[in-house]
Amino acid sequence: MYSRGLSTHPCGVRKLDISQFSSQSVWEYCIKSRAKVDKEQPSIVSLLSQVVPWSAVTMASCRSVGSTESCHIMSKRKVQNAHLPIGECISQVHQTLRERFCHQRLPERPEGVEAQHKHLEELLRRTAVHGESNSVLIVGPRGAGKTTLLKCVLRELSKESEVQKNLLQVHLNGLLQTDDRIALKEITRQLHLENVVGDKVFGSFAENLAFLLDALKKGDRSSSRPVLFVLDEFDLFAHHKNQTLLYNLFDVSQSAQAPVAVVGLTCRLDVLELLEKRVKSRFSHRQIHLLSSLTFPQYVDRVRAHLSLPDDFPDRKFAQEWSASVKTLCEDKSAVEVLQRHFNSSKDFRSLHMLLTLCLSRVSVTKPAIRPADLLDASRLCLADTKASMLHGLSILELCLIIAMKHLNDVYGGEPFNLQMVHNEFKKFLQRKSSSMYNFEQPVIMKAFEHLQQLELIRPVEGSAAKTQREYQLMRLMLDHSQIMEALQKYPQCPTDVKQWAMSAFA
Repeated sequence: MYSRGLSTHPCGVRKLDISQFSSQSVWEYCIKSRAKVDKEQPSIVSLLSQVVPWSAVTMASCRSVGSTESCHIMSKRKVQNAHLPIGECISQVHQTLRERFCHQRLPERPEGVEAQHKHLEELLRRTAVHGESNSVLIVGPRGAGKTTLLKCVLRELSKESEVQKNLLQVHLNGLLQTDDRIALKEITRQLHLENVVGDKVFGSFAENLAFLLDALKKGDRSSSRPVLFVLDEFDLFAHHKNQTLLYNLFDVSQSAQAPVAVVGLTCRLDVLELLEKRVKSRFSHRQIHLLSSLTFPQYVDRVRAHLSLPDDFPDRKFAQEWSASVKTLCEDKSAVEVLQRHFNSSKDFRSLHMLLTLCLSRVSVTKPAIRPADLLDASRLCLADTKASMLHGLSILELCLIIAMKHLNDVYGGEPFNLQMVHNEFKKFLQRKSSSMYNFEQPVIMKAFEHLQQLELIRPVEGSAAKTQREYQLMRLMLDHSQIMEALQKYPQCPTDVKQWAMSAFA
């Protein structure tokens, strides 16, 4: 069976063509031919390395001589003390840190919010175990840990068997479910009730929601499974027409039709002022406030922890050098200034991860560490004004229209304008220059104006008549004076007369 795979090496050494056999077949051949494993192992390993990992070869040889445990130790020691090529080390660093930045693990317990954690856990346990309906708002700035707190509480509750088998969860987001119809479809999908609803037609939102909750009743029809509704970006749901979703959820939680807990997450302190009177009257007015107590030294420690390599990194020497470079980076004066500026603008760790990801992208074989200059460049990209950057890609005509709008804002104190007013302002500039260089037909100007609207550099005034001709539809400029002037300074080969027109005090 195995003879067809044998050939002779030019040096006179027998060679096995293992491409025709599995690794198990090769080892069977070795055993059946009574080869001395301790002598033949080097050549066998070199052959098998073509198709199987080193660890698999080691384990197979260990089984043949009955020393599996000792080979486990040798394999582990070899991996830990390995000196990998610099390119492979850099690749491992990229993979490890990117996974850490993109897939944040929940902490064992959120720091500094023990009281809030206990309050929320008791509230949700009463719903899941005792069928008590509740509603609560978690309020705090972005990055304060609202979502982390809720996830930690749900993780703790899921360890209890009674909660795990009873509690249903529905997660909605105000950025995704932009109206009540979409929200209701998402509720149906997450509760797996699409087949139950089928083609039924309901007279109202309340009737539809009541049907969904009734469908969740247990077999004895005496009790219903508790449902947790999580409304992320809660304030955006308040902008839905008539606030129908909020009204019905709060109404169910108050009237005890079914065990329901409604948890809203928002960063607006005035969120209750957005609610209609009938909605506010059905809300329990429970609020859990989270305030970020993070200090700058703690922030720097988090940066150092996020950039550190795990203890089981394959190359210990490289890991030590990397840790030393991270420590040097966090102690560098210019790097500390960049981190301080970033800390002052946002304490949200998601923005920190964006900053560190940009820094990590500059790490390569030729630059195997993050330098202060990399941190500075990444900070500039993170804090760059995107609208000002968009102006660099505009045509000269579109730039002139923006300048005309700026002058109209200066003259009329920010009042809305229309295309005809902008065109007249542009004509004044052309008359002063007495030049035909910037003469454009009306359709061309209209097209440029529409392009600015598509880029959302200008937007229509709310409530303006839809039947109004496009030339007379009122608009507002979404740029301020500093953004326009900054873009003009960086605009490639911007004509001097256009710059002078933008800086002139008269229209």
